[in-house]
Amino acid sequence: MSVANNYSIILQNRVLVDVNLNPMSQKRYIELEQPSLLNNQADVDRLLGTLENRYSGLSVPLLLMNKVSEVLRNANWRVTATVARSGHAWQLVDIEPGDTTNRHLGLAVDLGTTTVVGYLVDMVTGKVLDMAADFNGQAAYGADILTRIYLAGTTSGRKQLQQAVVDTLNGIIGRLAQKQDFYGGAISAVTVGANSTMVHLLLGVDPSRICMAPYIPVVNLPGYISASAIGLAVNPRAPIYCLPSVGSYVGGDIVAGILASGLHKKPELALFVDIGTNGEIVLGNNEWLVACAGAAGPALEGGVARDGMRAEPGAVYQVRIDPDTRQVHYRTIDGRKAVGICGSGLVDCLAELMLAGVIDRAGKFRGADKSFVVVPAADSATGKDITFTQTDINNIMRTKGAVNAALEVLLEGVGSRMNDISTFYAAGAFGQYLDLESAITIGFYPDLPRERMIRLGNSSGEGAKLVLLSEESRLEAEEIARNITYFELNANEAFMNKFVGSKFLPHTNLDYYPTVKEKMIKRGLLHD
Repeated sequence: MSVANNYSIILQNRVLVDVNLNPMSQKRYIELEQPSLLNNQADVDRLLGTLENRYSGLSVPLLLMNKVSEVLRNANWRVTATVARSGHAWQLVDIEPGDTTNRHLGLAVDLGTTTVVGYLVDMVTGKVLDMAADFNGQAAYGADILTRIYLAGTTSGRKQLQQAVVDTLNGIIGRLAQKQDFYGGAISAVTVGANSTMVHLLLGVDPSRICMAPYIPVVNLPGYISASAIGLAVNPRAPIYCLPSVGSYVGGDIVAGILASGLHKKPELALFVDIGTNGEIVLGNNEWLVACAGAAGPALEGGVARDGMRAEPGAVYQVRIDPDTRQVHYRTIDGRKAVGICGSGLVDCLAELMLAGVIDRAGKFRGADKSFVVVPAADSATGKDITFTQTDINNIMRTKGAVNAALEVLLEGVGSRMNDISTFYAAGAFGQYLDLESAITIGFYPDLPRERMIRLGNSSGEGAKLVLLSEESRLEAEEIARNITYFELNANEAFMNKFVGSKFLPHTNLDYYPTVKEKMIKRGLLHD
């Protein structure tokens, strides 16, 4: 197979990343000379002799040796060999009769704490043939990551959590196989973008020290793992490659996002933010990268807000409040009757309540009210008011304050200012659907010219695709992980001081947010 095509990530009519296809597994159609008394080379040796000039250190696993001999003879010595990277060498993962090079499949995975997404990739063209998603089965043992870490401190707990996520992945693979009419064994390589804890749980490695000072994981770069080692329903010899982590709280999903954005190749200063279960922030350019992370997502997930829920049908995802009448206009996923409010709706609520003058800049209700009715009982699917409470606001204010404080620590640490940031990348599913203006209004995102703000969507999945399809991208990902300077915030006095003073909307210093300041002046909430 000739690998000469390109794979590109294109967003907002601009090419972020463009690479040559050089995938993790490759197929080669070969025609071998039949053995004879004058050419009595062994079957496996004959195969290796044809391929080893192209694939250095190529080996054949013991369990494939008999199959090699059988397929060569049954196919009249015309076969397709599938080889895959294994460290610095290559390994035969399959052999098939005839020419099957046009059917070459890989799987890129975004393994999240809440949601798992699998992308079925055509390794010949680089195109995504299909995708499937499901909630992470580990949630049955604990919705939050700390509960899972605690459970995984025992051997039996680790096995339960590993099996839960492998079952989730196998379910996704099964659905893709059924839709696209292939068997799981046709997938010959898998890449995974995930945070450090999720990688540990997938591989059955103890994550318990991730949340204890000095916050040291067992492994940051697991390398190539055989699919059979964890029971993944693909070719048992297919390599699984988890993108490298930087530390306990900046994982391979963030490295994947940096790779997908291309910010590490550009001279201008860029900011990358992924608010999910944790809030990860990366600042840098082609000369340096700094990063930090902290708990962020729980305040925006279903279990924390009183009427919060996942982004499922019936979730209020958009809220607008008339500043004069305080009438609420909202939209729900799939247009169904409202059941609760998902993360983007919660952020909208906070922004709209401030701009309508219902709450002050400290996030406190003006007057005696302690909650605001978003959907009245008569219009909800539950028959009860769906409300946004003072406690909900306090939780989001803490999260927002942590993001503000972390960014300030990074900027001060490298001697830069907010207006030095040239490009802002909003990563993750939350960043894809969060209203930019609302996020800026409450201070989640910086107040930059909107044309300089790029939604990356599932950048973890995009980075996993790049590594699946390009050896160059794998090497880049490992270099990115090595080059990131990680700021540990847990014992950072400057962070704590800034966090205490950051719980104002959108920020303690309104000059950082000129467009929000202008809106507030126009609505009479501030004076010139």
